[in-house]
Amino acid sequence: MTLKGRQCLAMADVIVYDSPGNPAFLEWAPAAAEIVCSGKTAGGQAMPQAEINGLLVARARAGKTVVRVAGGDPCLFARGGEEALALADAGCAFEVVPGVSSAIAGPAYAGIPLTHRAHNTTLTIFSGCDDPAKGAAPLDFSAIAKAPGTKVMLLGRDHRLADIAAGLLAAGMGSSLPVAIVCQATTVRQVTLVGTLSDIAGKAEAAGFNPPAVAVFGEVVALRNKLNWFEALPLFGKRIAVTRTLGQAGGLLAELRALGADAFEMPMIRIDPAPDKRAFYEAVAYCHGYDWIIFTSPNAVDAFFRAFFEIYRDAREFGSARIAAIGPSTAAKVRGFHLQVDVQPEKHVAEEIVRALEKETCVENLKILLPCAEGARDVLAAELARLGAIVDEVAAYRTVPASSDAPGIRRFRDEGADVVTFTSSSTAENFHALKLPLLPGLLRASIGPITSQTLSGLGMPADIEARTHDIPGLVAAIVGLCARAG
Repeated sequence: MTLKGRQCLAMADVIVYDSPGNPAFLEWAPAAAEIVCSGKTAGGQAMPQAEINGLLVARARAGKTVVRVAGGDPCLFARGGEEALALADAGCAFEVVPGVSSAIAGPAYAGIPLTHRAHNTTLTIFSGCDDPAKGAAPLDFSAIAKAPGTKVMLLGRDHRLADIAAGLLAAGMGSSLPVAIVCQATTVRQVTLVGTLSDIAGKAEAAGFNPPAVAVFGEVVALRNKLNWFEALPLFGKRIAVTRTLGQAGGLLAELRALGADAFEMPMIRIDPAPDKRAFYEAVAYCHGYDWIIFTSPNAVDAFFRAFFEIYRDAREFGSARIAAIGPSTAAKVRGFHLQVDVQPEKHVAEEIVRALEKETCVENLKILLPCAEGARDVLAAELARLGAIVDEVAAYRTVPASSDAPGIRRFRDEGADVVTFTSSSTAENFHALKLPLLPGLLRASIGPITSQTLSGLGMPADIEARTHDIPGLVAAIVGLCARAG
């Protein structure tokens, strides 16, 4: 999807999309937009082209901003030209936003550059769907075979690969010519078959190849041996369920996807405001009266400063309190508000912060504010009080189980996963409470010892625990776990 395409989706009143398009694009649509699927539905029926044309015209004439989303480029072996003509004939204004064609993107993700100065300077693209019943002109095998350079064929669901290969052979194309077929290109389900013109159809049948796909004919296919970057990623093809709080899984999802994983959000909890708002806001308002403020999670930092800036307009009202934070993610949140962290223990657990504070200062008679989750472990407050500190522990937020019919949870039930991540004890507890299936082969990755202890207590021990108890540490642990599991 191009940036212009995304901008169009964000302004749409009506979106008409084909099933080959990525459904994730619809997340950019306004909540009130009318969304119409014109491709094949679960019943296998696609909307007739005349009906699509009529829908676009009717909505445009009604004054709606209509966005038509096609798979790949709307004007390359698609109906963009036909639909634009229908709009033009109806007197409707329109624009065409070019897309990234699978003819280009598919081979690139398979490590096959379509042009290379040492191999070719020309490119031919043709459709493998030449069914006259659908208005397609028959393929001119002779012209394709005689064309110099690389050939790319787009294969739809009604392809005739064996017939096309035979036709190209009969037209004089070399039987030993390298051929690659890329199925479900650019997704984590991508599969690439490599052969020659004489055997590719047999290999595809034996592999149960399932279009849509892209086929590449030419010497550039051999470059895949060195340039196959996508399928070589360490987590390629692994389906990973991320249980982190709704809206906070973005960083972990991005890192896993960058390593090739099919990572999806399966939130086990959501963050709700402080149960006693008055008590929490009073503590925040008095923050300048504390010697130390200790943050034990990014959520606590967010809740604290959201309340602070509702109360005060000037950041200097924070006063001279020093700040301690558990874990790099929490510390990074604090620094995001242009404040420095004075103490951060090497190990990201509550017990270690007490030791770190003792090295920094004597805590006896110091006033310490501890904003935390409702029902959080009281070990930190208890230990500080034992050392003589005056501790105000206040609930800054509370965690609530996520809905059992959330999309990510439904996907996990339907498709399962290779790995499920747990970033807190509450995610583990809610996963267990929802009675989600623990299918054979499912691996469990824990962010730290407290979460691992909770998992063990629930009868589903972690298969791996992050050495550093943060998101980068969890990602590194998952990579190692998947490498060993194969």
